[in-house]
Amino acid sequence: MATEIVIAQTTIDDEQKAQTLALGAVEARLAACAHIDAPFTAIYRWKGSVETAKEWRISFKTTSERLPELAAWVAEHHSYDVPEWITLPVAGGSDAYLTWVAEETATD
Repeated sequence: MATEIVIAQTTIDDEQKAQTLALGAVEARLAACAHIDAPFTAIYRWKGSVETAKEWRISFKTTSERLPELAAWVAEHHSYDVPEWITLPVAGGSDAYLTWVAEETATD
């Protein structure tokens, strides 16, 4: 498999917003799929205070080629001033799954 597959993650404070981000990215073929994790507690420092919030993590499966467009799309549609955006390279996996991700994010 020559195409590099990546997992890109963000978090958001509302389940419906998480579903909207996930669905929009998949419909636009920026991600082959997106998983939304069950809500968890986030503790973080923001503007000089320690905050606590309930958040949902969205993990997008995409290619390194589509990643810049996905990042821009999420930034445009995300409600946070500074949304979490991290990417993780996929070091391996089944050829069938990795091929599926590449095919479902293809632009042709």
